[in-house]
Amino acid sequence: MDVARRARIYAVDGEIVVRDGHARERSYPLGENGIARARFVPPAVHEGGGAKRNSSDRWGVVDFQKADGQSILQVPLAEWLPEAGLTGLIALTPEECLERTGLRSLLTRLRVPWDDTAAPCAVSPTSKRPISRPDRAVHRDLPAWHNWVRGVGTLVWFVCFLLLPMTGNGNRWTVLTAVSGLLLVPGTDLLVRLLLSFRMRRDTSLTGAVVIRPCPPTHCGASNRFCGTAAIRVLPGDVVMTNTVGEERWLARNAGHGVTRLVRLLDPCTGDVLGVEFRDGADHPRVLLPWQCWFSGAGGQESWSRLVAALDVPVSDRAARRVRAEAAWWDGHTLAADAVKFSPVEANEARRATSRYSSVIGEGEAIVVPVLSLLPLLGLFSHQPTAQVAGVLAALTVIAGLGPALGHQFTSRFKLDRPADREPPIGAAGSGSQADAHERRG
Repeated sequence: MDVARRARIYAVDGEIVVRDGHARERSYPLGENGIARARFVPPAVHEGGGAKRNSSDRWGVVDFQKADGQSILQVPLAEWLPEAGLTGLIALTPEECLERTGLRSLLTRLRVPWDDTAAPCAVSPTSKRPISRPDRAVHRDLPAWHNWVRGVGTLVWFVCFLLLPMTGNGNRWTVLTAVSGLLLVPGTDLLVRLLLSFRMRRDTSLTGAVVIRPCPPTHCGASNRFCGTAAIRVLPGDVVMTNTVGEERWLARNAGHGVTRLVRLLDPCTGDVLGVEFRDGADHPRVLLPWQCWFSGAGGQESWSRLVAALDVPVSDRAARRVRAEAAWWDGHTLAADAVKFSPVEANEARRATSRYSSVIGEGEAIVVPVLSLLPLLGLFSHQPTAQVAGVLAALTVIAGLGPALGHQFTSRFKLDRPADREPPIGAAGSGSQADAHERRG
């Protein structure tokens, strides 16, 4: 979520500025002493003959170069395409991805020379400047210090709890040190959660948005999670789409690579509205919403009218493609995954998608770390001060490891994944409920 809300590439005062998800900015001047040209390097060339479909370079890289050909900034397109994670876009061509990111239009507006040749450019032989590695505009879900601290804690635990005792050099102080190191593993995760929660409370990026909430019918099986988390927020310069599991997608407004029109998909047999596509200036679908879950319930027509008025873009109708009778209407659509995630998601799948241990760290850690703390935990019943301190630290490790996981399960099972007990508000002010989004990234 930090990446979606904060990361940007923009131009100001003759410079290209790259801001990452942690709000750190790097500036690159335009001209002979800075960015003099840009080159699109297709994935086959960048990967040395074979594109890796799961890498950040799978759609190629925009290489910003100095006048002598030295690369100073590389922008992998997959890192800057809002819908890059959808499986239906695997066949997207690099050229299409380049257009959808808006990078080409930005460079055109800045009059940066553009080179379409595929071969990498060598540095001029007359240049005496040392060749340095270019900056990479890539995103991190977690801060770098998070992995370092966890790694140090794991190493300390391994050396002091296993290695030293096996060599006969262990004592009560090595056990205390080992437990302290193990506490760093869940403790670091808990600190990241607290920092994210603090930032989210102070975040004002969604203030003043026109909020469109789902208006599902009673037979749609909508949950509190769906009604309270999914939303469309229309800002002066962006459209923010939030799906059922709290994932945000920011699309530009009033730009060729952003939302420029709405298309309602109609059943070719009955004429009923099935879904809504948000399309860009090249007539490519960027978001797919199921009509029934969003606009067919009480207040749905009013909600649709508010959306059209807020976006202020043309609306048209098209016949949806025919599918098998037993298949969902979105089967075969490029954005079929969108229609699923912007619908009420099955409870088990929603809990898996929003669990930090499933989506970020690893499913087994919530169990493994507390189990490793069981033996030092017995120190709570000892008369030795060092053993008692080790027992307290082990107890804190268990709490830090199991607490967030149990809290997530209880909140999901007894609140978020319960059937919606009331019709959602048609246009709540502000940014709305974001509890689930906090769970996913916190």
